[in-house]
Amino acid sequence: MKISEIKNTLAGLQAVNFKLPDGSYLPPHFHVTEVGLVTKHFIDCGGTERKETVANFQLWEAGDYDHRLAPQKFLHILNLCKKVLGEEDLPIEVEYQQSTIGKFGLDFDGKDFLLTPKQTACLAQDACGIPNKEQKTECAPAQGCC
Repeated sequence: MKISEIKNTLAGLQAVNFKLPDGSYLPPHFHVTEVGLVTKHFIDCGGTERKETVANFQLWEAGDYDHRLAPQKFLHILNLCKKVLGEEDLPIEVEYQQSTIGKFGLDFDGKDFLLTPKQTACLAQDACGIPNKEQKTECAPAQGCC
């Protein structure tokens, strides 16, 4: 989900709910504690320089059980963040505290915002000698893949 999509979605909602990948919901008294711009500048294992930029939302819960974030308030927070996020329609990444800080993608199912699992991957599989799923090869240390 991108910034424009969440803004359009919030404009038509009565309540803001976030659902975790296991189907459970964040407590209704969650807070949006940060909205930021995160840029990752790195070199993958194949030697290619890369840069990724996302809008990052940090969700948190406290013991203030009467707190509820209205869609209009969330939209107001996002509009305030233009000076940090700029005008680019960035993809959204969500952080939420579990046993450690979890990082999620964001989607919407027509009723709830869905925190979607994020996966790591090798971005230079051809340089690492990782075979296609169709190919079955054995890894040998001399090939540099083990």
